[in-house]
Amino acid sequence: MPSSPFLEMIRRDIRLRGYSLRTEKTYLFWIKQFIIFNDKQHPTAMGVNEVKAFLTWLAVDRHVAVNTQKVALNAVVYLYHKVLDTPLGEIDFLPASKQRHLPTTLAPREIRAILSHLPQPQRLIVSILYGSGLRVSECLRLRIQDVCFDRMSLTVRDGKGKKDRQTLLSQSLVPELKEAIEKALATQQKDNESGIGPSMPGVLAKKYPSAYRTPGWMFIFPSESISEHPLTGTLCRHHLHDSVVRKALRRAVPAAGVVNKRVNCHTFRHSFATHLLESGYDIRSVQELLGHNDVKTTQIYTHVLGKHYAGTRSPLDTIVD
Repeated sequence: MPSSPFLEMIRRDIRLRGYSLRTEKTYLFWIKQFIIFNDKQHPTAMGVNEVKAFLTWLAVDRHVAVNTQKVALNAVVYLYHKVLDTPLGEIDFLPASKQRHLPTTLAPREIRAILSHLPQPQRLIVSILYGSGLRVSECLRLRIQDVCFDRMSLTVRDGKGKKDRQTLLSQSLVPELKEAIEKALATQQKDNESGIGPSMPGVLAKKYPSAYRTPGWMFIFPSESISEHPLTGTLCRHHLHDSVVRKALRRAVPAAGVVNKRVNCHTFRHSFATHLLESGYDIRSVQELLGHNDVKTTQIYTHVLGKHYAGTRSPLDTIVD
């Protein structure tokens, strides 16, 4: 995204505060949209009225979802509170209509069919999404040190909200996962001979310049190509891009005969939560495994199951034998 000196200043501020690259791109996008909406006025010449107009426009004219409007609000608030040190105070804007969409979930037979049409390593990745409830980005960022076969657990580092958490690992995936780790270590060893290794967090790479040679830091699902680190500019091997998984899914879903559902990577995380609740696990445990801050977020899956009206019998069943 072409940037002005002002946007580059914001980019540096975001990186200085340790935000993720995904957050950086999102915030820069919405700050740029805010400036364009207001005829490219400098934010220092604008204030709460312009912010209110922008957020209302997103709801009324762009018809964005409530979460999209919240992200735009967070970006603009970051700009004024953190970068410009000019708190906006209360903003009386028109909120986007709060659509309630139940998440799409798959039946076990549908998941088995889809997995059977996926090649490796995409099949293993999607299996982890379903078996451990991970987001696709969390799965692709897994390093060898994040797997504990003794406890049968995975550690998600710097997940959504910059939180770490642990989740379960399916026993059925152990052979495939160990094979993937062996291949990743072979790739790392070959890269190390050229002075290259997995991409490392910027600060850690400076403090421990040889850490990229440590097996624990290798990505389990490495990219097939070498690239420049987005922060340091050094040559390294990043993890596999999520588009590789998405493309494989787009081919596998219709091949598996699943034509009446919109399936993406997140569908398997939804199915993980739904099937655990269906099996009788308590909602607090599922909340912790998913990494939700609020149990209300997890409760959406009780609506998928129909457990919010558990015990209620259809009146038709009382008259039909």
